[in-house]
Amino acid sequence: MTTKIPCLDLKRQYLQIADEVAEALKAVCEKTAFADGPFVETFEKNFAQACETECAVGVNSGTSALHLAMRVLEIQAGDEVIVPANTFIATAWAVSYVNATPVFVDCTADTWNIDVSAIEEKISPRTKAIIGVHLYGQPCNIEAVSALAKKNKLWFVEDCAQAHGARYKRKHVGGFGEMGCFSFYPGKNLGAYGEAGAVVTNNSNYAHHVKSLRNHGCQERYYHDEIGYNMRMDGFQGAILDIKLRYLTEWNNRRKAIAKMYHDGITTPRISMQKQPEWADSVYHLFVITTDDRDGLMKHLQAQEIVSALHYPVPCHLQKAYAHLGYTKGVCPNAEYLADHCLSLPMYAELMDEEVQRVIEAVNAF
Repeated sequence: MTTKIPCLDLKRQYLQIADEVAEALKAVCEKTAFADGPFVETFEKNFAQACETECAVGVNSGTSALHLAMRVLEIQAGDEVIVPANTFIATAWAVSYVNATPVFVDCTADTWNIDVSAIEEKISPRTKAIIGVHLYGQPCNIEAVSALAKKNKLWFVEDCAQAHGARYKRKHVGGFGEMGCFSFYPGKNLGAYGEAGAVVTNNSNYAHHVKSLRNHGCQERYYHDEIGYNMRMDGFQGAILDIKLRYLTEWNNRRKAIAKMYHDGITTPRISMQKQPEWADSVYHLFVITTDDRDGLMKHLQAQEIVSALHYPVPCHLQKAYAHLGYTKGVCPNAEYLADHCLSLPMYAELMDEEVQRVIEAVNAF
């Protein structure tokens, strides 16, 4: 019987670190440090160091990280923020949560990250910021986006939800913009055992403000300076993430090795892959391909006990939630093509070489 290859297998990773996790959870319980506290603070310090930033502030999700970044930059009703059409919906939610309007921009046809050449025409007197997404673990063209933001006096925020450890021109992502926003959703390269996120920044005032907002808008208990939120990271997640952070480079290097096997081994002309610019050091959170018959390939792989996934079948500008903005098909053709033709192959550090080879052979046989 052929063993099934899942698109993602979190249990294999857990079994590697199960003893360390048990000890860490016991320590959290013994200190009763369940909400925020010393385990979160230790992780924040170590994560800031890993990201090469001055500060890191743990929160309860990557979505909250983006939301709080918008609050800190005082983006509000009547403002607009440039957002890639090809991203997970949380990037756009952050803008909507502060009653501003996301303005969607197409991706390039090859890197699938935001098309810098398409941004400027979308800038209006109401534009306040650009969110650059490092999609699938690959940095967007940071210098080009930053230059455009500076030219137009706009904030630049990095959505690093899929890019833990990725580098742009040898420097870690997260420290280029005003703030970098990370998700630690369980399936991420650095994943919690539940929901968690973080904001990293080189601006201590921003970090201080995020800390206040995540904790009901207060700096001193029971004294609330502004309307805030309950968005703290819990102690269990801080402890687990600090363990996993020690393994991140090793796990990312394995992902890169798997990606190289895919790049070298998949030779069928029916498959296209994300272009890798020389300045981008991807950490391959996902390994996404496109093909003329996406549904056919999914069924072909399924028949061989290989599970694939869709990231993402509907681009943001065509989501029902944003129908009121009036976007129609054809506005962002590259993002729309990707949505109709993309497929994510199995990608996680614990994949064995023989499993990767099975995927390669199955794809080539399609």
